[in-house]
Formats: sequence, structure tokens, C-alpha cells
Amino acid sequence: MAQTGVDGTGEGGVSLVFRAGSMLCALRLDEVIETMRPLAVRALAGAPAFVRGVCIMRGVPTPVVDVARLLGGEQAEAVRFVAVRTERGPVAFATGAVLGIRATAAGGAAHVGLLTGASSRLVAGVGTLDNEPLLMLQSMRVVPDHVWMQAAGETAVPL
Repeated sequence: MAQTGVDGTGEGGVSLVFRAGSMLCALRLDEVIETMRPLAVRALAGAPAFVRGVCIMRGVPTPVVDVARLLGGEQAEAVRFVAVRTERGPVAFATGAVLGIRATAAGGAAHVGLLTGASSRLVAGVGTLDNEPLLMLQSMRVVPDHVWMQAAGETAVPL
């Protein structure tokens, strides 16, 4: 399996690789808590379009981020949830198929400067995997503060 990391060397850490719509993405394994089937999601009024709502994951209200919508604006079915660590608590990334764990590069890329908005806070770099662009993600702060407050207050309406 040919791969070039985001720094062009192929060196780096280990990442979970998954689909987000038509895109191939990777998230460092140390940011991943677990993967699971999609849970029931309740919409949050006033949340950005890429926030599907909130789910109850292991007894905790958890924001759900649609990675395909955040990165490319496209609608895609959520096949898996990838629970990731953030400084404010877990976030569920709604993704396509999880393809496995692969060695990926840790560096950044100049192409990331072309991204704007929320996607620029999520993409750490761009590499390749099997001649396909690979977006290296970071869980950081993709969920706005007001969504965290709504999730904590369970101000949700059923989908």
C-alpha cells in the first residue's frame, strides 16, 4: 500500500483511516477513544450545519460532527461514529466506513493554508494513501462553545 505522509516522507505515527463522503481521512490514534455504530442523534437549534446534534455516548451528552459536511459540504450517510478526545470532552465524528489503522506522517502541509472556517481547525495536513488525497485531521476545537452549552443542558429536539 503506497503512502506519502503529509510531510512527504511517509514517517510518523499511527492513525485511524476512514471515509467522510468522497474524502479519505485519518485521525491520530491517540485522539481516538473508540469507534461504534451510529447512535440516536437529537438536533440542536442554532447549531452550525456540520453539527448533526447531540447523542448520549456512555451516559454523557456528546456533540456529533458530520465530518463530510464540515470538510466538503456534502451529505453522506453516517456508517460509523468515531469518538475523539477534546479538551472539553468527547465528540462523536459521524463518518463513513472505517478502513483500518495505518502508519501516517505527523507533519503539516502548505495546502492547509487554502482551507477556511471550521475545516481549517480540523485539517492538520494533506498526504496521500494509494494515490488518493488523505486529509490528516485533528480533533481540536471544531465544536463551537454554544453547542457544548446546549449539549450540557440537553436543549435538543428529536430528529
